[in-house]
Amino acid sequence: MTQTVIAVGREAPFKEIVALMGQWNVGALPVLAGEGRVIGVVSEADLLPKEEFRDSDPSRFDQLRRLSDLAKAGGISAGEVMSSPAVTVHPDATLSQAARIMAQRKVKRLPVVDANGLLQGVVSRSDLLKVFLRTDRELADEVTRTVTALLFPDRAVTVVVENGVVTIGGEIRDRTLVPVAARLTRAIEGVVDVRMDLTEPDQAPPR
Repeated sequence: MTQTVIAVGREAPFKEIVALMGQWNVGALPVLAGEGRVIGVVSEADLLPKEEFRDSDPSRFDQLRRLSDLAKAGGISAGEVMSSPAVTVHPDATLSQAARIMAQRKVKRLPVVDANGLLQGVVSRSDLLKVFLRTDRELADEVTRTVTALLFPDRAVTVVVENGVVTIGGEIRDRTLVPVAARLTRAIEGVVDVRMDLTEPDQAPPR
């Protein structure tokens, strides 16, 4: 996560929010109350209704269907235009959990809060993708240490990583461990894909 976070208070004016987003090149800002408790998030999507409805006269149908957007169109402070409650994540959440929340809730950034709801940082889509910058050597070392050395300690099993794709090869006695090894390897952050090339000792490898 990014620990240096630009945030605003509930009373922050509309134009100040727009200026901060432009200055820091972010699409959303946490809204804080008290000593740093996250009470909402104001995003570009929350600000756009003001422009959308600036010179329009919404129909009765639109008024009923888009009450929230119309209310935001008339808002002049962060507290009036923010989305609340904020979609947040805790510091101990895994990257896959954070990615799942982003996808399900259709958000690009998640405030990271502690047990008291106090802001600790922000995790963005770009933060999640950084794990794929891990080197092939780093991935091979971790797969060997946390997967193959534990599941196949007495077998000659190789780990080869190329562009994040892990290939585990060699001979093993218990093929029931193959899906276990694949699942554990796929769970390692930065792994792009997993290929299993494990055979039984009396079985020639496929050509």
